[in-house]
Amino acid sequence: MPSQAQQNHLLIIEDDKGRREYILDGPTYSIGRDPKCDIRLVSQFVSRRHATLVQLTNDDDGTYAYRIVDGNLKGKNSANGLLVNGRKLQAHTLKNEDEVVFGPQVRAVYYLLKRDAILTVPPDEFDITLISPNMVGEPED
Repeated sequence: MPSQAQQNHLLIIEDDKGRREYILDGPTYSIGRDPKCDIRLVSQFVSRRHATLVQLTNDDDGTYAYRIVDGNLKGKNSANGLLVNGRKLQAHTLKNEDEVVFGPQVRAVYYLLKRDAILTVPPDEFDITLISPNMVGEPED
């Protein structure tokens, strides 16, 4: 039975409120200053609906990635845009340790944590090693 890699998607936000961690597993997330946003940014320098995270599924192996898009999904961009790893972009598929800057002192770092699944299956009933007392000899000097 092959082992399947497990993925954890983590977004760490740093803004005027401090540092917060979000585990990502949903299909979309709105990011911005608006209290109705899924991930709220606390800063006067970010838009109410600054960005959107969209989950992209890989049909080959069932894993998924997140794409960050400037503004909302209806095409309304944020006022300041997005800086991803120092480059101004409209959209970007996130990779491990990507840094997204939304405005002065407002940033996020994305982490993709992978680990192999540990299969917990009972041992094979015929894979038993027996040691009898006469197999263990006296230690030699």
